[in-house]
Amino acid sequence: MLILAKPCVAEEATIAVASNFTSAMQELATDFERQSGHRIHLAFGSSGKFFAQISNGAPFDAFFSADQAKPAALEQAGQTVSGSRLTYAVGALALWSINQQMDQNGDVLRRNQFNKLALANPRLAPYGAAAVQVLTNLGLDKTSRAKWVQGENISQTYQFVGSGNADLGFVALSQIYANGQLAQGSAWIVPKELYAPIRQDAVVLKKGEKNQAVIDLFAYLKTKRARSVIESFGYQNEGPAIE
Repeated sequence: MLILAKPCVAEEATIAVASNFTSAMQELATDFERQSGHRIHLAFGSSGKFFAQISNGAPFDAFFSADQAKPAALEQAGQTVSGSRLTYAVGALALWSINQQMDQNGDVLRRNQFNKLALANPRLAPYGAAAVQVLTNLGLDKTSRAKWVQGENISQTYQFVGSGNADLGFVALSQIYANGQLAQGSAWIVPKELYAPIRQDAVVLKKGEKNQAVIDLFAYLKTKRARSVIESFGYQNEGPAIE
């Protein structure tokens, strides 16, 4: 088992995190801080906006994206620490409502008996792009488009549905799933064959290269303890864990 020894001098790090990973990252950061003595400052938002900010010099130490493409692009641009990129989670998409009862085949979409369908902006948010893939594969992208309500990120999409402003919406399973069960409402967990895998990569940015808090955090993410937390929010893990 990896034990993080508390450093003589605790360090601080500022991390940009995709909105879908909010609850999981808050729990991970709390546990990591308790174990390590370091302090982690978290900023949550859309991966697309963070990518643009980092590309323009935003002072983050690390970036947890909701996809693989943006960390890879930063890597290609020389803005990351070589060899630091890792897949920290594989996300799942769910169609969620707090009012309507979901069936397990997505027929609620085919019946078209709803007023508004929320999804994240597919140009900014990987979960929004996945939602469009699902609708396209079901042959419903054109017939449902007039009812789309787009959130800037997956958190705003969740708020649209949670507030009742949208009848149903595509959200990250992690937003509605905790401790192995659905927290509220009704959901259809979308079959994975309807959208490309949502592999989410994290990368250490140049600013965080010598920051021990970042180095220790990335080591912590590979432990069974951290992976258990990640899985409790409905994500999958890839690769072997550190004992």
